[in-house]
Amino acid sequence: QVQLVESGGGLVQAGRSLRLSCAASGSGFWFNFLGWYRQVPGKSRELVARIAASGGGTEYADSVKGRFTISRDSAKNTVYLQMNSLKREDTAVYYCNRVGSPYVSWGQGTQVTVFS
Repeated sequence: QVQLVESGGGLVQAGRSLRLSCAASGSGFWFNFLGWYRQVPGKSRELVARIAASGGGTEYADSVKGRFTISRDSAKNTVYLQMNSLKREDTAVYYCNRVGSPYVSWGQGTQVTVFS
């Protein structure tokens, strides 16, 4: 079983930056596309960024394009999300996982709260 542990969230002022980390243990995670998702109360989980496990090509949701950067370190089995120029609307719990089925069991996520 693959386990995912997200970290790096916190309380941050609008306009500043955070870097999130997703550490994956076990085998089989590095397949197809890997992504960062976020979720706020009352809404479905939203994919904000993805990266190809092979090749490293990236894509972003329009809401974060130009501000967020997804990257990976295969040696550490870790995916990162660099978040710059944070806005109040970025406040959410952030999760990592594969993009598309089969998903690995979701981790606990990491809370990002942006204030202005």
